[in-house]
Parts: sequence; C-alpha cells; structure tokens
Amino acid sequence: MKTKINSFRDLMVWTLGINIVSVVYELTKEFPKHERYGLSSQMQRAATSIPSNIAEGFCRFYRKEYIRHLLISLGSTAELETQLEIAHNLKYVGEDKKNNLLKDIKHEARMLTSLVSALNRRQRLSRTSKHLGRCSLTPDH
Repeated sequence: MKTKINSFRDLMVWTLGINIVSVVYELTKEFPKHERYGLSSQMQRAATSIPSNIAEGFCRFYRKEYIRHLLISLGSTAELETQLEIAHNLKYVGEDKKNNLLKDIKHEARMLTSLVSALNRRQRLSRTSKHLGRCSLTPDH
C-alpha cells in the first residue's frame, strides 16, 4: 500500500536532507574561526540548499519545475561532498565523521536521482496532468 504524499515533509528525501543539514552545522562548529565565512559557510549553504530546493520544487505548479529543483538539490550533494573532502584534507574533519556524512550524502543523491527518474517516467505517461499545485500556504505540523 502506497502512502499518500501530502507535503514535502512526507518525503524521506527531504527528511534525510534536514538531517544532513544538522550534521553539517554540528561538524562546522569545530572548524577554525578563520573558516567561519569560508569553507564552513559554503558547507552550510550547500547542505541547506538540499532540503530547501526539494521543498520549493514540491510546491511548484509544474512537474518540470519540480524536477529542476530536485536537480539543483542533486548538484548541492556533489558540492557538499567536494567540500567535505576538502575539510578532511585540511584536517578539520576526521575519517569516521567524513565517512558517516559521506554515506548520507550519497544516499541522498541516490534518492534524488530515483525521484527524478520516477517523475520523468510519470511525465511521459501522463502529458496532460502537468499541474501539481500541492502546496498549501498553511502547512500541517
């Protein structure tokens, strides 16, 4: 039985993205002060971009716009993965923390890729129902 998705909050891909943001913020707290506006800030922005674009895309009216936002999120996973590697090379992040976060980032990227593929398949099957319009202005919490 499929669960009805009423909000972006119901998406596992969004939930994992939120978790990644929390981990990145905790991780970057330990960075040197001189990285506050450098690598630390870049990692935080890339991480935040992942669930933010998933949510924004979900609320768009057209499937094509949703897919575009998911692809931006996917790009942010690659950006964050690269920045994590740089932080590790600079000895700001240990091997275990890097590997744990990397595992989540790669899982997020796989889920985004799968969601984009599913939406593309659905779009090919149903060219008439382009309008999604699923977002309400008053979200359920």
